[in-house]
Amino acid sequence: MRMLVAAVGRAGRRPVQAQFDDYAKRLKPPLELIEVEERRPLPGPALKAREAGLLLGAVPAGALIVALDVRGKALSSEDLARRLADWRARAPKALCFVIGGAEGLGEEVLNRADFVLSLGPMTWPHLLVRVMLAEQIYRAGTILAGHPYHRR
Repeated sequence: MRMLVAAVGRAGRRPVQAQFDDYAKRLKPPLELIEVEERRPLPGPALKAREAGLLLGAVPAGALIVALDVRGKALSSEDLARRLADWRARAPKALCFVIGGAEGLGEEVLNRADFVLSLGPMTWPHLLVRVMLAEQIYRAGTILAGHPYHRR
């Protein structure tokens, strides 16, 4: 099963991209990143809707979609590991985590999502969310494998 992160914005060669890549390559198969960006200066609601369309266009057909949104469900690392095992058992072609831009995720994405995940009530920089998510996916994998990376 492919695992992907579809995100608004471009990280380029910033340090956060190197951190994301470090966790992404530890996973087998590696976590893939798809970046989308609307360059036109659109007003907030129009930008949010346009980004939603770009994100959904980047999601592979048949993928299980996990949207990241503050209104979603916050999970412990162990709970995320159990969810990840469940999602893998469903055997979708891909599992795609979707991260919105500064305006958040459009309702179209939230309505299409199979699960809405929250990293908590705080607001995080979108590029940092990628790193935090990649680390938690890696941590979930180590929990499932019984690896000592995860300690409480």
